[in-house]
Amino acid sequence: MLPKKHRLVARMTATAMLAAGTAAAVALPATAETVTPQTEVTAEADPMLQAMQRDLGLTAQEAQQRLEQESVARTLDETLRAKLQDNFGGSYYDADTGTLVVGVTEASALDDVRAAGAKAKLVDASIDELNTAVDRLDRKESSAPESVTGWYVDVKNNSVVVTTAPGTAAQAEKFVAASGVDGDNVEIVESTEQPRTFMDVIGGNAYYMGNGGRCSVGFTVQGGFVTAGHCGTTGTSTSSPSGTFAGSSFPGNDYAFVRTGSGDTLRPWVNMYNGSARVVSGSSVAPVGSSICRSGSTTGWHCGQVQAFNQTVRYAEGTVTGLTRTNVCAEPGDSGGSFISGNQAQGMTSGGSGNCTFGGTTYFQPVNEVLSAYNLRLITG
Repeated sequence: MLPKKHRLVARMTATAMLAAGTAAAVALPATAETVTPQTEVTAEADPMLQAMQRDLGLTAQEAQQRLEQESVARTLDETLRAKLQDNFGGSYYDADTGTLVVGVTEASALDDVRAAGAKAKLVDASIDELNTAVDRLDRKESSAPESVTGWYVDVKNNSVVVTTAPGTAAQAEKFVAASGVDGDNVEIVESTEQPRTFMDVIGGNAYYMGNGGRCSVGFTVQGGFVTAGHCGTTGTSTSSPSGTFAGSSFPGNDYAFVRTGSGDTLRPWVNMYNGSARVVSGSSVAPVGSSICRSGSTTGWHCGQVQAFNQTVRYAEGTVTGLTRTNVCAEPGDSGGSFISGNQAQGMTSGGSGNCTFGGTTYFQPVNEVLSAYNLRLITG
């Protein structure tokens, strides 16, 4: 770890868009009957494992092993977060070792982490301190220069990363200083990212809004489905399936609940765009470093990795906080589509940079937030 006094300007090199080969997963539209739920298949025939092999450079056996290790890591992560409380310094899945790495702020907690089966790491800042820094930046967002594209918690480096356009690190530093955030916990990264939302006004075969736009269904819930808030405002009508935006939040958040008709059949599935579907069984949060897949009505099914939590993104339409950052690609029309890790729902596509030809960064709105906001129950199988 770098000495604290050097953290603010530690990473000022330009950051190109991330590698291609990832995309997001959408739950099926309520009226779709063109796919079947995935049941017992061999590793070689499993579409999720096939996508992980393609996008993460794994063999079938390695992909299967990784899913099993990540399932253990998710459960362990929930346990240690609750046990460590104020000493919890963030966690992430280390794909090289197949283990969960947990940061702690007190040396006395190292043994607790190791005894639970995770790798322990002594860090300077707790996750609460890092999230508080993000909150302070959020409150000063209106004073940030246009060159600053966002900020997020980087648990691997125990810092808050602020991304800014090449050659503008000094402007970003002034913004951080003016926000009152401790510069010791901040890293400035010059980046070519240009975040945008992924709604498309060109027709497609997903659901349509009354204004003629097209987005992707997220996850089915009792009474309808969840999707991205920027796809429509409360009261906006939809077709294929037909419904109405019963609630929508954007900017600030990027989630919405679409209430569909009683005649629709709501399936606990995520379309893998190969004639089969992934069954959703819950919404446990996958740690940073975990594999994740996405399916959208424009680019289909791809996989990548979770990179960071609590990402603030400054879109042209407004700023959104609390997103999750991934190296998944996406394109217009993929907005609202579901991200899934293993069989656990993670969130709905919000926006990002790049495309599925050259790769990029994509952010998703965590699904548990919209479930809580509108008191919804995820449909599972």
